[in-house]
Amino acid sequence: MRSLTVKLTLAFLLVGLTGAVLVAIIVQQRTRLAFDQYAFNKDQETLVENLLQYYQTNGRWEGIEMSGPGLFSFQPTPVPPFEGDKEFHREWPRFTLADAQGIVLSGGFPYQIGSQVPAEDLEHATPLEIDDSLVGWLVIPQTRREWGPDSPEGMFLHTVNNASLISALIAAAMALSLGGLLAYSMTRSLRELKEATLDIARGRLGRQVKVRTKDEIGDLVGSFNKMSLDLAHATQARRQMTADIAHDLRSPLSVLIGYTEAINDGKLPGTPEVFSVLYQETKHLSLLVDDLRTLSLADAGELQLNLLPCEAKSLLERVATRHAVAAQQKNITLRVEADQPIPAMMVDAERMAQVLDNLILNAFRYISPGGEIVLIAEEKDGKAQLQVKDNGSGIAPEDLPYIFDRLYRGDKSRQQNGASGLGLAIAKSIVETQGGTITGESTLGQGTTFTITLPAVSG
Repeated sequence: MRSLTVKLTLAFLLVGLTGAVLVAIIVQQRTRLAFDQYAFNKDQETLVENLLQYYQTNGRWEGIEMSGPGLFSFQPTPVPPFEGDKEFHREWPRFTLADAQGIVLSGGFPYQIGSQVPAEDLEHATPLEIDDSLVGWLVIPQTRREWGPDSPEGMFLHTVNNASLISALIAAAMALSLGGLLAYSMTRSLRELKEATLDIARGRLGRQVKVRTKDEIGDLVGSFNKMSLDLAHATQARRQMTADIAHDLRSPLSVLIGYTEAINDGKLPGTPEVFSVLYQETKHLSLLVDDLRTLSLADAGELQLNLLPCEAKSLLERVATRHAVAAQQKNITLRVEADQPIPAMMVDAERMAQVLDNLILNAFRYISPGGEIVLIAEEKDGKAQLQVKDNGSGIAPEDLPYIFDRLYRGDKSRQQNGASGLGLAIAKSIVETQGGTITGESTLGQGTTFTITLPAVSG
């Protein structure tokens, strides 16, 4: 049995059938008890009436004769005849008759004639009174009565039992029908999820399943749909990244192959200028491979970090010194603002220098001569905050949400400016690996600000 629908249907059937059987049994038992109590009360009323009639007629109890199981010689109050096909015998309950003092006059077990009925038994006995005068006691032990199948009582109980059985069968049938319908409805989304997962396994990514309920299954379907879309987007991004990397690798490789073939064929002399081109292209390839390796290590959680307390101001000054010559050559002002006391950061100084290098080099590409790059360090909410702010051309609003994506082509001329397109993605990975965050804000034509927030040294 592998079908969840069948299992749920049988479970509903079992629960419904069990409940119906239990209800039927309880109804039968309660009906029998209530009916026995009703018959007992009616018999008791008849016996009291007949006994009082006898006492009023004779003025005493002497002469009353008991025989059989509670029958007596005088003519009792007649019982209405049963209008049916079969005759039946009316069985009276066994009883004991005692006088006003509790002395047994007639009866059997557990009392002997002439014995005294215990006081505790008289508390449950029925007093026999004439004109508010006590003349005797009637003791009837309430026991389970056995009704003959042809008696009205027996036929009534038989009818009740049949009704209970039929009700149980109807309840079981309804449980089977409703359980099957409910099980089919509950498992419909699961079947669609199964088909969708098979489609994804076949490479049909992005498959969506209709959310039919607002319960846990609906939440599961919603999570699956999100996962499916994320997987489709990630796969598309991976394919695009692979194509971009192949394109970025192809450009310097084409230059290297073309130059080396020309030199090998003797068509191009090995001048310093030629070797300089070869060196630059080789360096470009090396940087691209290093960037890819850094991203791969960060994704795998294997990026080696040497976390030590580091002063934000000294870090910014060291990075600014490293790029001072390049800034001077481009006629760009590069300065540091870190006057206020700033808590030390627990970071890998070399990795953070790499992050700041990427941000400064990125600013160099989009800032005109005469522009300015400011490296700012300050404290915010007990954390160290670093900023790289420029007044360059800025980033278009439609590109800003994607600037940290790998190889995102916000700048369509990226291949011509020597960038790998991975700098910001690497910066984001390194910062987040150290427990920090990095964000970018930009206004087109006015400049861009990158903000890095890092945890301060505790204590």
